[in-house]
Amino acid sequence: MGAALRSVYFCILFCISLISFALARDADQFIYHRFYEHPQLHRDGFSSVHSNGLLQLTNTVRGQQVGHAFYPFPLKFNTCSSQTFSFSTNFVFAIIPEFLSFGGQGMAFVLSPTISLSKREAFPSAYLGLFNFSNNGQSTKHILAIELDTVKNFDFNDIDNNHVGIDVNSLISNESASAAYFSNKEGMNKNLKLMSGDPIQIWIDYRGDEKLPNVTIAPIKIPKPNRPLLSTHIDLSRILLETMYVDFSASTGSLKSNHYILGWSFNKSGQAINLDISSLPRLPVLSSPPTKETDKPQPRLVIFIFLVSLVIVLITIGAAVYIVRQKKYEEIYENREREYGPQRFTSRNLYKATKGFKEKEVIGKGGFGKVYRGVLPSNVQVAVKRVSHDSEQGMKEFVAEVVSMRRLRHKNLVKLLGYCRRKGEFLLVYDYMPNGSLDKILYCNTNLNLNSFQRFHIIRGVSSGLLNLHEDWEQVVLHRDIKPANVLLDNDMNGRLGDFGLARLYDHGSTPQTTRLVGTFGYMAPELMKMGMASTSTDVYAFGVFMLEVACGRRPIGPQGLATVILVDWVADCWKRGAIVHASDPRLGGLYAEEQMELVLKLGILFSHPNPAARPSMRQVIQYLDGGVIPLEVVVVDLVTAINEVSDSEILVPSVTRSSIVHTMSAIDSILMAGR
Repeated sequence: MGAALRSVYFCILFCISLISFALARDADQFIYHRFYEHPQLHRDGFSSVHSNGLLQLTNTVRGQQVGHAFYPFPLKFNTCSSQTFSFSTNFVFAIIPEFLSFGGQGMAFVLSPTISLSKREAFPSAYLGLFNFSNNGQSTKHILAIELDTVKNFDFNDIDNNHVGIDVNSLISNESASAAYFSNKEGMNKNLKLMSGDPIQIWIDYRGDEKLPNVTIAPIKIPKPNRPLLSTHIDLSRILLETMYVDFSASTGSLKSNHYILGWSFNKSGQAINLDISSLPRLPVLSSPPTKETDKPQPRLVIFIFLVSLVIVLITIGAAVYIVRQKKYEEIYENREREYGPQRFTSRNLYKATKGFKEKEVIGKGGFGKVYRGVLPSNVQVAVKRVSHDSEQGMKEFVAEVVSMRRLRHKNLVKLLGYCRRKGEFLLVYDYMPNGSLDKILYCNTNLNLNSFQRFHIIRGVSSGLLNLHEDWEQVVLHRDIKPANVLLDNDMNGRLGDFGLARLYDHGSTPQTTRLVGTFGYMAPELMKMGMASTSTDVYAFGVFMLEVACGRRPIGPQGLATVILVDWVADCWKRGAIVHASDPRLGGLYAEEQMELVLKLGILFSHPNPAARPSMRQVIQYLDGGVIPLEVVVVDLVTAINEVSDSEILVPSVTRSSIVHTMSAIDSILMAGR
């Protein structure tokens, strides 16, 4: 009897041990062959699970979608020891675009500290449902993403529209590569199309002792390749938190795709279990194959259809070649364009001037397109901006506003020489600026350093050009994107304000009607961020930030050690300590006129004031620059009102914080106490 009881106890203890072992393993790893299995994922946005267990993140019913699917329980990583911090995962995905080869935007495997990514924090389209324009790049996000990107976005330095990237707290990838896999059999890389509609398997492995995230992809029927597609040194123990969630995120823009996950395996303490491919759900099909013998096409019919199709294809190719040859240089003309007045260039001349728009002739890239160096038949060098647009109405508006800039004439504005319009494309021809943009000289060109006189000359010139836009033309012109990247330098290092792609015009004495939020983060005034209303005062704000950037040689928002430093705050702090000239660019080596440098820095603070009523007009700006003195009645403003107006806003330019206002107040108090 006692022996029997001991046997029962032993069995019970053995079962409990097995259960504990299984639970311990469940805490470390999981596997889904169908996504209705327990535990069910936490989903939001447009994600759904089909009846066969297929996980769908987005669909093609409407654009601008975001879909998330989180493993519902947080996972604890040993981030205190980089040696033991590791994980492994593999999953099978498929991307089916709405139209053949046209879809977007992509999807990502994500490690995130939160299970909630709100619509305000995570935008669709190019942001992949992970970031927005303000928090993209913030180190406080603690996000790792392996992106599968199907749209080339210039803002994020994408290499093409079919790539895999490793992202840390930003959609600008630490490392990226065009989608491909290594064929173990052939010993070479083979291209792989992410939007093929076929299932693709991906393996992501990270070992803390190596600090190398390895990303490998391959078609679903191909074994795991011996070589990864991506492998780069990143110590994730310094980036991720101890408790993290794992999930998938996908988004669409104006072009849409179906993003699917067929199966998923994950392990945070060892190698993830391989998926059983035969157990995965099938993707939906557009049409069913023939089910009866009589439904199958007969051989003769197949041959006939093939021959007819071949003839049609050959005729189509011949017609296409003829049309392309006839329309290679075809342009679009409208009667209303005659009133604009700028010279109309021929497409043929611009094509030859830029050597066929070859990549080696590219001298710049922007949100509207690429800029090419060109030489006209008259041997005059020009810059040709090539703008594409997918909206006919949008193209007409672009013609009406940008071509109007042709009538602007000022030595400190980049001159628009003419244009050429083709279907879906717009070519703008400008004066060629041999010294490039001010931004590249300040931050990239180590061979050319601007002295203090040149910097003041550039600031004075840009202010003169901006005054011409605001007051001296028949209409008020708001530039709306003043920054060093849009200031070009000619042979004599004169600063010329260019890139009027975001400019808007309105009559003197009226109020601009635009409320669309445009501009560059870091240069936008708080009222623009809150209300979306641009004015000459918001241009003055951006010009104030521009002045500080030129004088200090620092970005408006940039890292300093482990912290993020806001330029306006930093200069205001130097002012408060009575050492404002210490904020000047170290590259100047102290070679500057102290009074002039102090004037520029103090004016930059004044023009960047959070209260638009405290900012001067551009005519006053020039008077201060030429006079060298800031009147006390201008400096002493109602800062308390500014704090009340600004501090409670949910959406602010980072440079407009309580600290920056307090810094400014203290600095002005110091000046008043000194009797200035």
